[in-house]
Amino acid sequence: MRDLDIAEVARRSGISASALRFYEQKGLIASVGRRGLRRLFDADILERLALIALGRAAGFTLNEIAGMFAAHGRPAIDRQMLTDKAEELDLMSRQFAKMRDGLRHAAACPAPSHLECPKFRRIMRAAVPETRRRSVAQSAFPAKK
Repeated sequence: MRDLDIAEVARRSGISASALRFYEQKGLIASVGRRGLRRLFDADILERLALIALGRAAGFTLNEIAGMFAAHGRPAIDRQMLTDKAEELDLMSRQFAKMRDGLRHAAACPAPSHLECPKFRRIMRAAVPETRRRSVAQSAFPAKK
């Protein structure tokens, strides 16, 4: 297959030309030459961009994604890193489910004020980690002089 210029890669991948240039600067992708002022990419760039998009959707940073490619450009993905990310996503999923349930409760709660609802107050406490609760409370209610 022929080389693709940056405009064609942008059109086919849905990734802006500026993002493609940024990815190249970060070492995630590499152009194979130029046609005039336009960068050219090998046709397999689309597969690589799909892997990058998948990594981004899973929550990996661009630096983590860059580390998933070996020197020869083929994927070399650490399976433990994938397992760790899956565990992180499981935790986030549980946290989101709790937040969803709390929002539904708050929307249907018959208490005159959300602050009068014991369950809503528990949800508020759970939203702030213990280590930050004191500093949040102190900044919200400064000591009187």
